[in-house]
Amino acid sequence: MKPVDEVLGAVGFSVMTVRPGDTALAMGLSELPVVAASHLLHAMESATIAALSEYLDNGETTFLLSATIELLASAQVGDELRANARCSSIDGRELTFQCDIYQSDRHIAQAEIKRATVERVTFLARTAAEELLRN
Repeated sequence: MKPVDEVLGAVGFSVMTVRPGDTALAMGLSELPVVAASHLLHAMESATIAALSEYLDNGETTFLLSATIELLASAQVGDELRANARCSSIDGRELTFQCDIYQSDRHIAQAEIKRATVERVTFLARTAAEELLRN
């Protein structure tokens, strides 16, 4: 990863339009035809990935450590949602992002997302070895 002072403050964006299958009703999570929280989290995670796209070294990637999401309003089928993420702190390989989703000027959700940087091949090899040991 690039030096911390370059990565800190990095921003990323993603956009989604709510489809019928993106609703809590369609996913069996509630009786309401509003966007499911998991799709909001996905859009914010996508924004974190976009924020890091030019700062990771070749062969390096990130994975989700934790997410805390707060839903502020609902969104319906057809609504276009804009997610943004800003890298607010870095502690070793752990990156923390402050994220928001808006539909026009309505604040739909906010979250704090933590991701860890890893070397892709080493991470996958370790995961495969752990699976072999379990079996």
